[in-house]
Formats: sequence, structure tokens, C-alpha cells
Amino acid sequence: MDFDNDGWTDIYFVNSLTHKARVGSEVPKPSALLRNNGDGTFTDVTGTAGLANNRWGTGVCAGDFNNDGWPDLFVANLGKSRLYVNRKGKFEDVAEKSHVQIDLWATGCAFGDYDGDGLLDLFVAGYVDFDWNHPPPPGESSETIARASGPLKSTGPIARPAADDKGGMGGAAYDPGAPFCTFLGMRVACGPMGIKGAADFLFRNRGDGTFEDVTARAGVEDKQLYYGFSVAWVDLDNDRKLDLVVANDSRPNYAYHNKGDGTFEEVGLLGGLATNGDGRAQAYMGMALGDYNRDGLTDFFFTTFSNDNYALHRNRGKLDFDDVSLAAGIGAVTIPFLGWGTEFFDYDNDGWLDIVAANGHVYPQVDKHSAFTTYRQRTLLFRNLGKSNFTDVGGNLGPGINRPKSSRGAAVGDLFNDGDLDIVLSNMDEPATLLRNRGGNKSGHWITLKLSGDPARKTPRDAIGTVVYCESAGGRQKAEVSSGRGYLSQSDPRVHFGLGKSDKIDKLEIHWANSEIETVAVPAVDRIVTVVQRKGIE
Repeated sequence: MDFDNDGWTDIYFVNSLTHKARVGSEVPKPSALLRNNGDGTFTDVTGTAGLANNRWGTGVCAGDFNNDGWPDLFVANLGKSRLYVNRKGKFEDVAEKSHVQIDLWATGCAFGDYDGDGLLDLFVAGYVDFDWNHPPPPGESSETIARASGPLKSTGPIARPAADDKGGMGGAAYDPGAPFCTFLGMRVACGPMGIKGAADFLFRNRGDGTFEDVTARAGVEDKQLYYGFSVAWVDLDNDRKLDLVVANDSRPNYAYHNKGDGTFEEVGLLGGLATNGDGRAQAYMGMALGDYNRDGLTDFFFTTFSNDNYALHRNRGKLDFDDVSLAAGIGAVTIPFLGWGTEFFDYDNDGWLDIVAANGHVYPQVDKHSAFTTYRQRTLLFRNLGKSNFTDVGGNLGPGINRPKSSRGAAVGDLFNDGDLDIVLSNMDEPATLLRNRGGNKSGHWITLKLSGDPARKTPRDAIGTVVYCESAGGRQKAEVSSGRGYLSQSDPRVHFGLGKSDKIDKLEIHWANSEIETVAVPAVDRIVTVVQRKGIE
């Protein structure tokens, strides 16, 4: 997000609280807005910008909901969430006066114009109905486990835990009547299964600074109270209407198809996006979207819990998806990992979308009692071989990726405006990681586009929902301007194409959200350009 419109992408981290801070016995640590100085350094401007939050932060997404040209923020909290309106670099929480009142464990969020009126609406996922006064049982020490349960036994590197043997934020079963919960024979903190889930919300933008809750009326009410995490607005079937996908932990995903009349129908189970190829729900955490095989259809990648493979779903068109994880070379290698934030991005600018996945277990106990997984884990980076399959190259890309850590959020963007896409990771109980890409622009040509829509033509000012097709000698690629999507995180909203050896663009076609299709001439590559609807390149 470029919060001050100076052309440099800034970074915002949400922060959680300690129990003492929550009850007021110590000062809470704020979230952090880091202003990009444009010289390879950042300055903490959280206080002056008014983005401290000082609540139990969970996730964040950006979108210019009032079409004034300045990106606004929704911050999902455990407790009362915030809607920050950006007033030229200074933020004000308007959640209450805008009627976006959420007081539960909110997680993923995304802005998107589902009804085509040129105004960004907001969807927010809920996780569990958490009661501070009656929390689920905590985990036990390894000594207590040994005394209570005897020797611990691993189930092996490819065993998948049963539905009642998965734990923590990603899944252990919790029977409220049971004295403890287990994972591979270990007592662990319980959740989410067995705990009541939290509701999801769809807020329709009225255009006067307020929103209305249309969740039930629109047909996206989470009646099953699944454990929602990542959220994405996306056109699943290329009908130029935004559909909605919610990645759910330990339950089937939701895929809501936009019927064009203000309502949706759930098509995830029927279309193969709700479960894996065996019809089994996984512990879906992170969600990445992109056209990895360049057929013009948006595909999906999901991170999951350890003892289970991450999932790649190929879009076959007509709301039909295939689980191709094993055939694509992603299945087996991911089984020991527990994944969170993930993104499709072209790290080497060869014209093919690669995948990054941030990893880290939820149970420190696994370091002592598991032979096949660890608490801290390296970041995975899958290089797209251009033949509908991938190979893990993270081990060859330096200590920043290889150093084990317990990561959660992940975002991608060109932080240095040099044509290389960089990675930012948030980590548990340690500083964040900024992985600067020093090789992408040496491997291939590139183009980055900042799009500016015309609200008078029903396109949001920040062009969210706009689709861009780029044709060069290397082929035809697709990219989208989007909000949210990653695991409780958001990447750089600018559109980036790696071009490989192609030193020119043959055709750049912009399908403006809710509006016309324009072809724009790009005079040169290896640069960042701004495209204004109906005015071309500035």
C-alpha cells in the first residue's frame, strides 16, 4: 500500500496484545506503519499517521472505499475491528459512524465492488466465537504429557491426523467435555474444531460514507459458522462480475458465484474448490490466486496444516476446478510444512507465475516429539517451469528464505521500484523479514502498472476488480488489481508482468472493472507506468 501517494510502496504490520495489555495492566504495543523513504530505508510513522490500532490485531486489507484517491484500511481485530479512512496520509477510525461494527474474532478481509456501482464493498471473515472468560484448555508441558500419556509416538512422515487429532490455529479438535486435546499424542492448545465458529459479514457501500450489512440478503451468510481465514474477490468464470471465495480452516471453502442481481450462489462443493480431489476438507489457511498456466483462467493455491499437502486447484472454466497438487510437483514436498501466507508472483521475471509460502508450526512441542516436522520452518518458493509444474528452489535462494522461522503473514511487492518483486513476512515472537529480490530484473524484462479508474464510469478509483492482459513474444499473461487475498494480508496492488527475453509489449488490454475494454500502447518496458482510464499512460 502506498499510503501517502508518493510512488513508493509502504508496509503496515498489525500487532497483537499480551493478556496484561488487554486488561489494561500494561501499555499495548502498537501496530506499525513503515514509510518507504525511497532510498532503501523505512521510517516508522505509525503515531503521526494515526494507525496504532492498540487492539488485538489479526489481519488487514486496503481499498479506496470513498474514491478520493487515497487508500483506506480495514484492520481485523480480535474484538472491535477498525475501518480507517485515509485523509491525505492521516487516518481516522470511522468503523462505528460508517456502520461497519464488528466485535468478534475477525480474520481475513477484502474490498471489492460486487454490485458494479463503482463503490468498493467490504467482506470480512470470522474465525471462532472466542470467550476471554472461558477460553479453551491450554496445552501442557512435555513433562506433564509424559507422566499422563507415556511415551509419545510419531505417526510417520506421510500420516494425516484424523479430524479429531489436529490442533491449534489450523486445527486441533476440541471436545468441550474432554480434559485436554492432542496432536500426534501430545497435549496441545485446543481449537478450532469443537469451538463455535464466528460469522462472516458483507457490507455494501452506500456511497455516503456508510455501509449496510447485506450478508443474509446477498446469500453469503455463514450459516455453518465455519472458521474463516483468507478472503478473495475474483471473477471465477470471466463473466466480468466479482465472485467471492473464503478459505476456511478445517472445513470446506466457500465459493460464492455472483448472479448479477445482488445475490450469490455457493458453488464450491459442486465445482471442486471447496475440498481437495478426494473430497476431503483441509485446514485451509493461506490463499493465492493467479493464472499460473496462462490459459486466461484464475487458479488457486492453498496452504494447509502439517501432515497434509498444500493444494493447487487448476481452473478448467465454467466454475470447474481440478486438484492438481501432486501432478504439479507441490504435493509431497509440502507435507511436513504448516503453511500460512502465500502469493503467486513472478520472482525471476521469466513470464511465469511462481509461488511463495510462509510456514511455521503452531506447537513448539513438535521439536521434541516429532520426527518429520519442526516448529520453525523455512520459507518455500516454487519456481514455475512453464509446463504446468513447479520445483522447490527456496533452498538455493539464500539465508533469508532458508532461515527457519515461525512465519504467518506474507506480502509481495516491488518495494525498491527496481522491477524485482520482494517479499515481506511477519513472524511469531521475532522481527519481521524483508526479503529483497536482487535477481529478477537480471533474469528478464518487466513492466509494472499502477491503474487509476474513473468512478463516473462505475470503475473504482483504485481500479480494484480490473483485469489486465499482457501479450509479448513470450505469450499472453493475465493479472488483476485486488484487495486482501493473502493470509490476513495484502500485497502491492500494482500489476506486475515479467516478460522474460521480450523487450517489448505487443498488446496491453485493460478490462476496467464494470466498464469498457481499452488497449493501451506501451512505448517501452523495464519501467513503472501509471494508466488512467480513457486517458492512457500519464
